[in-house]
Amino acid sequence: MTISIAQPFKATDNFILDCGSSSTTTCDRKWEGDYHSEFVPSNTTTTSFSSTPHYLDPSVPGTPYLTARVFNSSSFTYTFPVSEGPKFLRLYFYPATYSGLNANQSFFSVSSNGYSLLTNFSAFLTASFLVQSGSTQIPYFVKEFLIHVNNTQNLNVMFTPSPNSYAFINGIEVVSMPENLYINAKTPKYVNQLTGPVIDNGMALENIYRLNMGGGQVTADEDTGMYRSWYQDNNYIFGAAFGWTFVYSNPIMFTTETPNYTAPEIVYQTQRSMDNMADMYNLTWILPVDSGFYYMLRLHFCNIIPQYTGKNNVVFRIFINNQTVEQEADLFYWTQGSGYPIFKDYIVFVNDPDGRRSKQDLWVAMHPNPKFKSKYHNAYLNGLEVFKLSMSGDLSSPSPELSPEHPPPRPVSAIKGNKKTPPYAAIFGGVSGCFVLLSVLLLVVLVRKKRANPCSTTDDVKLPSDRCRRFTLQEVKTATNEFNDNCSIGSGGFGKVYKGYVDNTTTIVAIQRLNPSSSQGFHEFRTEIALLSRLRHVHLVSMIGYCEDKGEMVLVYDYMGHGTLREHLYNTNKPPLSWKRRLHICIGAAKGLHYLHSGGNRAIIHRDVKSTNILLDDNWVPKVASSCLHDEESERRAMEEVVWGLEFALELQEAAEKQDGHDETMPENQ
Repeated sequence: MTISIAQPFKATDNFILDCGSSSTTTCDRKWEGDYHSEFVPSNTTTTSFSSTPHYLDPSVPGTPYLTARVFNSSSFTYTFPVSEGPKFLRLYFYPATYSGLNANQSFFSVSSNGYSLLTNFSAFLTASFLVQSGSTQIPYFVKEFLIHVNNTQNLNVMFTPSPNSYAFINGIEVVSMPENLYINAKTPKYVNQLTGPVIDNGMALENIYRLNMGGGQVTADEDTGMYRSWYQDNNYIFGAAFGWTFVYSNPIMFTTETPNYTAPEIVYQTQRSMDNMADMYNLTWILPVDSGFYYMLRLHFCNIIPQYTGKNNVVFRIFINNQTVEQEADLFYWTQGSGYPIFKDYIVFVNDPDGRRSKQDLWVAMHPNPKFKSKYHNAYLNGLEVFKLSMSGDLSSPSPELSPEHPPPRPVSAIKGNKKTPPYAAIFGGVSGCFVLLSVLLLVVLVRKKRANPCSTTDDVKLPSDRCRRFTLQEVKTATNEFNDNCSIGSGGFGKVYKGYVDNTTTIVAIQRLNPSSSQGFHEFRTEIALLSRLRHVHLVSMIGYCEDKGEMVLVYDYMGHGTLREHLYNTNKPPLSWKRRLHICIGAAKGLHYLHSGGNRAIIHRDVKSTNILLDDNWVPKVASSCLHDEESERRAMEEVVWGLEFALELQEAAEKQDGHDETMPENQ
């Protein structure tokens, strides 16, 4: 390893186009108007027109969002003459009303050099989701793609409006990048599998996140010649566990393995760490991504804390989507010492449980390795980049679905203090806070319930075909060995539940068969399907499908490998749950209930929350078994839901007070 003295990267290709403009503008950079530009086709005036937004939000910076090129009839292609090699392609969008065309009516596709980048894309829905999810507070955004241009030496960008719709673009940027920076880079580590996709010249990528941990935003002009923007990580930290931030004043010692264009120096000079409360929590970031794709995560590290001076001073674990990717991360084994940066690449597949490529949370977490007698208990990260990988040349996914209400704001205060708190106190504090919040939410929803009945009462209930699979009776019988009692794993108000195997025994499911004596009949059965098939959340048990055949009424759900929460709390021979795991389960259940109350088009009151209705999957992720009761005791059960939460919190407090106060380590998959 030798120290690099190379200058910042100078792009051989650098085009930045102000679409819909006829002039050249210099603000942060020199933007060239695309009117009569060499990059547009000769029939520009007959296939498109320029427009200005009817209203410009005060937060919008100006160029290139002051104008747009609109295409409302046929495809339109920009052509950029470039050298061979990898390129950044950035598309700038500000969804607004252009020439009387409403932003929410714009749907279109974008392709480039044989890659499908966007399909039936809505800039309006995308911007709304970003604001609603807390990722940003601004109504404009940039989509960044990485494409290797082969011997064609042209980068083509084609916009195609969807039927009866229109397309638009505010700005386009094309910038070269160094060979082997992202494409054909060093071999990544695959998460939970031995092999996976190879990021070579035939792979296109989309940058989803680029975060500066513990530091401020790094603008495009502050990047290393490629005009990448690095954003703060605050909005993605799980809970209130913000940890500590640290700033390094000395120069960063870049190397040939980590050249100085890898990331700006300020990214390596700042970091987020856990410090003296590291034993109390995982430092975790939650990143919503499109399901059904592989992702490459690049984690940037640099030891900048002065007291860490040698090997085994700090050894920590790194988790991606609940899988351990590093057992013994020690920067002094990875680098020459303090101030030397390094990055690690990992590839993970994000499952698509409902086949709709909806948003799923991608988790990145770290925690000190409790098996190592290291001098300091800490873990830290300086930067993070997340890239979606093209699947057979396709990067497109459906536009995001929006919640009817904005999510609650995230806490902004970091964990502070030098006094070590007993673990059970912190845990009970989190549990109590969780259930106080939950109780308030439940009471609010009870009031709202009087205004809107969440359960359909119409007789015309249509069963969904796009979100819910219909099984034949023979498939269900085969899966359960003719409803054999040996396959029974429990029962509910709807009927007996069986463990079953479908798809040639490759998939384990839970199959619930209607009890003929059940009070729920044909209408309630269909209502349940129509309701549950629309609920998709990481902390709700997902309904896979149903069977309505020859008088049988059956519901098919995801199988929960660790059963109900009750099985681990009362009269059990199973190992006791750790307090941190109990807290994890409480928070997860609260999130699932909050989604029911505020995440759909109409509020849904569960009304039957108890330990038997909180299920645990193979990775101990808690999932609420959703329910919409119709009996006359629903009001009483809704109040019992609040009481149960408070009683459970008190139960945890009593048990916690009996704890001996020793420091309990975080389970590996937490």
